[in-house]
Amino acid sequence: MNNVWIYLAVMFGVVYAVRVLPLLIRKPIRSRFLRSFLYYVPYITLAVMTVPSIFEVTQSPIAGAAALVVGIVAAWLGAGLFPVALCCCGVVFLLELFLIP
Repeated sequence: MNNVWIYLAVMFGVVYAVRVLPLLIRKPIRSRFLRSFLYYVPYITLAVMTVPSIFEVTQSPIAGAAALVVGIVAAWLGAGLFPVALCCCGVVFLLELFLIP
């Protein structure tokens, strides 16, 4: 039961620090490295949460990998989010229906 309070205290500290830190830093960030790091944090976070589930949710990792490649190509060619999602779902559906036992 004591571990629950430790977990809650750590979560409170992290959330509080994220909320208070921007109030303490009033000057613009001039470090080129830090600015580029902060710019890419949301994209990396999304990739870290999404890519493993692409391979684990499908019945075969091959179908997930094929959908990932098709999604990257469709996005590279300028398709929007919804068409890319439809293409990826279609690839997984067709591969799992016809090719992968």
